[in-house]
Formats: sequence, structure tokens, C-alpha cells
Amino acid sequence: MASIFSHAIAAGALGTLRYPKKEVFKYFALGIFCAAFPDVDTLSFKLGIPYEHPFGHRGFFHSLIFAYLQGLFIVRIFYSNLAFATRASMTIGFYFFCCGVSHSILDAMTNGGLGVAFFAPFDNTRYFLPWRPIEVSPVDVVSFFGEWGMRVLKSELYYVMIPSFLLMLGMYGVRKFKNKA
Repeated sequence: MASIFSHAIAAGALGTLRYPKKEVFKYFALGIFCAAFPDVDTLSFKLGIPYEHPFGHRGFFHSLIFAYLQGLFIVRIFYSNLAFATRASMTIGFYFFCCGVSHSILDAMTNGGLGVAFFAPFDNTRYFLPWRPIEVSPVDVVSFFGEWGMRVLKSELYYVMIPSFLLMLGMYGVRKFKNKA
């Protein structure tokens, strides 16, 4: 898996593409939550669920269906003032969906694990992307704060963090330019 830092930064970068004028902190915080939450499935190790099981690590909680359901749930709970299927609710829900999918894409770009079950529960086949430059992050916190964690952060710096910050900077520039026009 990619680290929680990269999942959060990627969600923040995605959020800069379009965000509401009100409750911006809530919007970004929920986006980061959606990007990080799929790794709740690491609890499956403690529950004795095998990695390759549909509910094992990188299984259902990393699927496109889960990202969609998670987005719907977050909008219904935290944006209940918005009518269902309006442009506003669908735009916000799409952001949360994209944050969940970004988690799976980043994990599919790592050099470890068994791949990601993008199409679970219909197909438990695990996939990687053809390009896998991100060092896989350790599951336990202790291992992260050592040499392995430094290798992870270095690979994520190049392939996730710098591109995300460039996107954020670019969107800041676009908004500045639009406001002056």
C-alpha cells in the first residue's frame, strides 16, 4: 500500500480542482477520510481473513463499487441539506468517489502485495498498473519509522507528493488569474 500521507495529499490535490465556497475544511477533511479509509481492511489480518479473500487487504474496500458507495454515504450523512441527485450533491459525491479510487490507483502503483481487486465483489482478480514506481509501505507503524519507511516516502515524494503539490499550485494560479480577469 502507499502511505497514508500520500493518500491524504492526493485527495487534497484532487479537491483543488473544484470545491464548494462554503465548508471547505469539511470538504477536504472528508475527502482525505475517503482516500484513507480503504485501508481499514488491514484489520482483516488480525481477524484471520486471508489477504486474497474478497474482504482481505486490497479486496472489496479497494473496489470501485466501494468507492462509489462510500461517496454516496458521505454525501447523505454530511451533506444531508443537499437534495439527492442534484448537480451539487453529485459533484461533491464524485469528489469523494475519486478520493476512494485514488487510494486504489496508488496501491496498484506499488511494487508489493497481491494487487487491487478493482471490480470486487463481482471479480476478485487483483490488478497492478503496468507502471509500479511506488515502494510498498509497511503495514505496521514500527516498520514505517525506519529505513523501509524512508524508501517509501522518497518514492512517494517523486511520484505522488510533488505532482500533487504542482496540481495544487497550478489550480491556485488558475483561480488567481480568473479573479483578476
